[in-house]
This record gives sequence, structure tokens and C-alpha cells, in this order.
Amino acid sequence: MAYITQGSKVTISYIGTLEDGTIFYSTEEHGPLTLTIGAEQVFPALERALIGMRAGECKNLVLAAGDAYGPRRAENILKVPRSVFPAQKELAVGQRLSIDFKMGESRVMQVIRLDEGAVTLDGNHALAGCELSFALRVDRVG
Repeated sequence: MAYITQGSKVTISYIGTLEDGTIFYSTEEHGPLTLTIGAEQVFPALERALIGMRAGECKNLVLAAGDAYGPRRAENILKVPRSVFPAQKELAVGQRLSIDFKMGESRVMQVIRLDEGAVTLDGNHALAGCELSFALRVDRVG
């Protein structure tokens, strides 16, 4: 039976949870994940944890925020005048918007606050700052 090494194509199933037990992702709902080790398709720490495993093996893994989506960064929160948006544009807290910046960069940001004349946007990933736990199983090594 083959062990996972750099370059291995593997299929895994997992349930990802937060510290409070909330499930943030489950392949039971979305289907197994197939990836190539070393192709940077998942967190490097997750790839390292898979190396040496083989089909049928299970592992519980905890990734610190720094090994996952990183810390929440204050510089990713922007407060902009409401006038930046078209007057007819309806905005709501929790809404995700694609924002185009001057340098040609585009980012998805979430509305986190609406004040009388301002909109506060958060560009941090929803799981930034979170420790992530994975209960994973290697389904196939190819």
C-alpha cells in the first residue's frame, strides 16, 4: 500500500471544526477533496501532516491560526463614505461585496457596520484568527 509523499495525488475526507465545535466544512456534505501534495492547494501544515499516511488511515489535526488563514488584521478593515457606493445600491451587514481598488486589485469584503454616512468593510477571511481542527481520513493515494 502506497504512502503519501511529495507529488502524490490523494483524496481525503474530513470534517473541519472551530474551537467551539462549530463545523466550518465537511466533505460529507460537499464531497471528498482530491489534491496533489506540494501543489499548494491546501495549507502547507495540512500537506505536511498527510505525508507518510496511506489509504484508510485517519488523523486528527489542529492548525493554529498562523498555519491556516492567519491572524485577523486591522489593516484589512476599511471605513469608507457611503457615497463611494451607488445611491441605489442596497447594503446590509453581513453582505459580501467585490471591491475594486485603484491598483487593479479586486477583493471580496464583508459589510460589518453601516453608520449614517459610512460603511465599514472587513477584508479578513472569515476564518482568520481561528484555530482549525480536522478529523480526516485518506480515501485514496494515487
